[in-house]
Amino acid sequence: MSLDIRPECAVVGVYNHPNASVIAYYCLHALQHRGQEATGIVSSYWDEARRRRRFVAYKGEGLVLEVFSHHVLQEVLIGDAAIGHNRYSTTGSSQRANIQPFHISYRMGNLALAHNGNLTNTRQLRAWLQEEGAIFQSTTDSELFLHLIARSRQPTQVEQIREALQQVRGAYSLVLLTDTALIAVRDPHGFRPLALGRLPLRDGQYTYVVASETCAFDLIGAEYVRDVAPNEILVIDHDTVQSGTLKSYPIVDNPPQARHCIFEFIYFARPDSFIFGHSVDKVRRKLGKSLAEESPVRPSDPNDEVVVISVPDSGNTAAIGYAQVNQAQGIPTRFDIGLIRSHYVGRTFIAPEQDQREFKVKTKFNTVRGVLRDKIVVVVDDSIVRGTTSKALVQLIREAGPREVHLRVTAPPIRYPCKYGMDFPSRQELIANYYDSEEQIARALGADSLHYLSLEKLLLSVPHAPGVGYCTACFTGEYPVPIEPEADKYVTEA
Repeated sequence: MSLDIRPECAVVGVYNHPNASVIAYYCLHALQHRGQEATGIVSSYWDEARRRRRFVAYKGEGLVLEVFSHHVLQEVLIGDAAIGHNRYSTTGSSQRANIQPFHISYRMGNLALAHNGNLTNTRQLRAWLQEEGAIFQSTTDSELFLHLIARSRQPTQVEQIREALQQVRGAYSLVLLTDTALIAVRDPHGFRPLALGRLPLRDGQYTYVVASETCAFDLIGAEYVRDVAPNEILVIDHDTVQSGTLKSYPIVDNPPQARHCIFEFIYFARPDSFIFGHSVDKVRRKLGKSLAEESPVRPSDPNDEVVVISVPDSGNTAAIGYAQVNQAQGIPTRFDIGLIRSHYVGRTFIAPEQDQREFKVKTKFNTVRGVLRDKIVVVVDDSIVRGTTSKALVQLIREAGPREVHLRVTAPPIRYPCKYGMDFPSRQELIANYYDSEEQIARALGADSLHYLSLEKLLLSVPHAPGVGYCTACFTGEYPVPIEPEADKYVTEA
């Protein structure tokens, strides 16, 4: 559930546009759902007086619309190339020094980087680099990339980047900006999405845009070209602008099987995005249909009607799919809007003298009592994590006077924390590890019944491609990339 899972980060890159930072700004706004803690943009322009490239950075805590002003975008972040980042730290400090993109100047010129994902050998690499004399400016794993690139003795920046990437483990979708190119990278497993788009500019040229999700392209009118492939280093430079030729290099020569994060489809991505080459909306609708096939809700009186509602927003299309299948099975069913979500909840508030979790739910959701009163209500949600939010939500719905409340969840029970870019609690905090059955969890949450979508049905409901699998570690504990001990000691960037 959205109050218990913090979204990951978003990355954006723009190349060959006279107002690149403005394009990056709009893309970051479209991707605000992936990070609401802080945001930043680094832009690049040609300094005619000094005959070299100059990089400019502007960062701040808060939402995209709060941090960047018209003056900053037009007068400070000038240039024809830019990268941007929306941030949620998955563990540790949220200090200002950790706000991305990061920018350095080293012997090969300027280099800026923004990262979505988590590294799993952070502790080992950081200890080694400190022993070698490295001085860290932040507490994030993302800074490791810059140190490793700067230390490389390879002759070109692309080769330096490739050598650095071969030393890290875990999940990373990166955008890097150099003096001559925009570079996009996905780790060998391809855990996190990253897409390439382009926007017509002039004289047959294009502006190239890289973003975590394709909904960013829709806002600026860019066309989706393709995904950055798992294990790919994609270089966009002057030659690309002139001829349309993209340069592609592998990170490792014999990559493992790709493992996309299945939770991107369940919860993280916007429903109007295409990730991993597929429509999020269609996948979520299929998840809702599969859930109804596994666990329909039938009233004891055939004259009664079942009202299906969603926990907005990630549950919306899944609830529609659930209602469609329930109807197809001959059960009187309708989808309706039973919960209204406030989109104006601030990052902080002063809670009154009552349960903090209950108050958080009430600040975010309110019920439509006329829809729920005296009805058999099915609540379709994306996931249950700690269970405290779900319990407060069931109580809120009960106050509207339904006869029955049934929970249906489009994910299997979450039993393990994610180590690749999602902020799940520790195993000790996950409600699925405290009870032996769905019936027991339903009673603990105050619902009449509960059903999680089975892992088998989930895997049948998502798209598949040759040679590509899914990471399901949060359900199974089977981590595709080994996790080092005490990996949570440092901040990791989602």
